[in-house]
Amino acid sequence: MEKYARFILKHLTKIMEFVIAALLACGIVIMIVQLIFSIGELPDLNTYPNYDDLLTSCFNLIIGVELIRMLYLHTPITVFEILLFAIARQVIIGHSSPLNSLIGVVAIAILFATRKFLFTTFDEIEKTIFRSSQKVYQINKLFHLEIPFNDRSDTLLDVLLRKMKEDDTEPGIGACAYFTDLALRIAKINNGKITRIEVIRSIH
Repeated sequence: MEKYARFILKHLTKIMEFVIAALLACGIVIMIVQLIFSIGELPDLNTYPNYDDLLTSCFNLIIGVELIRMLYLHTPITVFEILLFAIARQVIIGHSSPLNSLIGVVAIAILFATRKFLFTTFDEIEKTIFRSSQKVYQINKLFHLEIPFNDRSDTLLDVLLRKMKEDDTEPGIGACAYFTDLALRIAKINNGKITRIEVIRSIH
């Protein structure tokens, strides 16, 4: 019973996240349209909206877009970008004291240092599933990857099995072969044959 409850809750929360993201996206689209129609009032700095209002609205919309990304990506980089935009908004628009501005700049520097030294290689990843018979050189060319291969006839399966043999890894669903900044994972096996391979790459 507990197993099914966890399964239901997991999928329910995922659906709720997508619904919230969709509602937020609709709201942002409406606000962008309103912002476009209000551009004509910008020359008069004594009325709303003025230049400061425009900057504030744009920063708020950007933060909203990053919130949508965070809801469906669930990666550390999305949290980093939300914090970055939020602090930058405060520094640029806040018109606060020089000390507060300096604190904001230091906070941004700390964020970049955290990203550089504390994020691991595969904290920021992109996943794509391919047929195991797909030619590696084609994937590299189309998706700007650097999967190592010996010749143009090499398939993802050839490269995966060769690397697993080198690393003494047993093939099976979920088994991975690791390269620099990317990995190949067995995603599907049908009748004892590997039919789908997932390419997981680090995003820089």
